[in-house]
Amino acid sequence: MSLAPFVASPMEVVRRMLEIANVGPDDILYDLGCGDARMLITAVLEFKAKKAVGYELRWDLFQTCLKNIAEKNLGSRITVVNGDLMNADISEATVITLYLTSTGNDKLRPKFEREAKPGTRIVSHDFSINRWRPERVEKFDGHTIYLYVIPDSISKVAEESKVVRDFWHIWR
Repeated sequence: MSLAPFVASPMEVVRRMLEIANVGPDDILYDLGCGDARMLITAVLEFKAKKAVGYELRWDLFQTCLKNIAEKNLGSRITVVNGDLMNADISEATVITLYLTSTGNDKLRPKFEREAKPGTRIVSHDFSINRWRPERVEKFDGHTIYLYVIPDSISKVAEESKVVRDFWHIWR
């Protein structure tokens, strides 16, 4: 199921997303809707991520990914799956990157809540994840980058809801 049209993130935004997520040699990055593999390649080459995995539904973009990865001789550290990102096994991810839509992020939210391990950083380009509280929001060169951390970004919303409920109960 396609959750967004393909629009490539500018390279400056790709690098900034990886910086905000603090990607390093211990990380396994997943890019859901990886387009032409620029996030995967940059994570491995420039940020020294241990491994990168991308999911791309479109066959033509999947072929572009394979070509771009082969040109950089990164086939041993980058895997791309031509498939639906809703079926991605994200259990090993330490960082997940997204450039989908608000609707796409909302469809993924329950999957993240069920499957992402504690400490996983999720970085979204331009679109927030509704009902979660970002750890950081950065305006960058006309774009917005959101950083979420599992489970902190989820529990902050629950804590705020409890405070509101408690206040309402006392106030009545």
